[in-house]
Amino acid sequence: MPDLPPLARFGDRLATGLLDVTSDPAALESEGFWAVCADFDGRATCARFADVRTEPVPAPVPGRWRGPAVDDWTSSLDHAAYTAAVVRIREHIAAGEVYQANLCRVLSAPVGPDADVDALTALLARGNPAPYGGTIRLPGHGVETATASPELFLRRSGRTVESGPIKGTGRTEADLLQKDYAENVMIVDLVRNDIGRVCATGSVTVPDLCAVEKHPGLVHLVSTVRGELSAQAGWPELLAAAFPPGSVTGAPKSSALRIIDALETAPRGPYCGGIGWVDADRGTGELAVGIRTFWIDRAAGLLRFGTGAGITWGSDPEGEWRETELKASRLLAVASGAYEVNGSGEALVT
Repeated sequence: MPDLPPLARFGDRLATGLLDVTSDPAALESEGFWAVCADFDGRATCARFADVRTEPVPAPVPGRWRGPAVDDWTSSLDHAAYTAAVVRIREHIAAGEVYQANLCRVLSAPVGPDADVDALTALLARGNPAPYGGTIRLPGHGVETATASPELFLRRSGRTVESGPIKGTGRTEADLLQKDYAENVMIVDLVRNDIGRVCATGSVTVPDLCAVEKHPGLVHLVSTVRGELSAQAGWPELLAAAFPPGSVTGAPKSSALRIIDALETAPRGPYCGGIGWVDADRGTGELAVGIRTFWIDRAAGLLRFGTGAGITWGSDPEGEWRETELKASRLLAVASGAYEVNGSGEALVT
């Protein structure tokens, strides 16, 4: 493994000079600039950095990232297992146990000891630009993550908090189904309830419902939920109320989590968790949902990536499998060096 210094990169914000690391989210109410990586199971790593500056993501350097071969990726759930699990979730829905559950699989491929997630981020920024793209590299603390997330989990400015749940995915807007709109509304209700537990009564609103957003290779339905934190609530209370993100669990959340635990065969890690930054001095912060996210598992010598889909009664098992493929295909190609970007900025399979 290379001797890489800790760093965090979010868009054109670069943080270096690691000061301390803690698992206690109460530190986010103290002082300084923090990078945050919270796994889906709730394990949080909060790292405070001394130096924060504006620096664009560097252009990829040939040979700096040596990713796995395209054919080396394996899935925690293969096609047969995934579609069977979709059928099982529909049985839970028919029994009245859950309305929607997000079913995910983890893809893995061997990666060399010199792999650097910041080098991967340079490729992602060019081949799959995303509003919440970034890196957290803490080699001594088990966090080496590169994300191209399109989804806002929590944004805070003073006492105002906002979430931007995504539900509904297609290649184009014409591909979006009624099922996608219904799913989005279900999750908006869940997120309203989550942040409403720590917001002032009557302050939670939905400024945007089911807006269509275009991203590289696909479109999403995105809504906005906003509220004002109550006087006694801070980051620890907000995270406890909202975690894990509703868009990657299901509704009701407790039932969905139980079903997910029974059907998924690999831990999600930082995938579907929360990744981002908090500026405690300014009372601001922005955490993305950890989707479109890679992480290095040093103990196993593997690069991992998660992909999933929300399952409702209207789900078609084959269609849900194709959605997970759509979400993964471009990013896996970028990580495996199978994408080129032409002069117009379009990414092309090579």
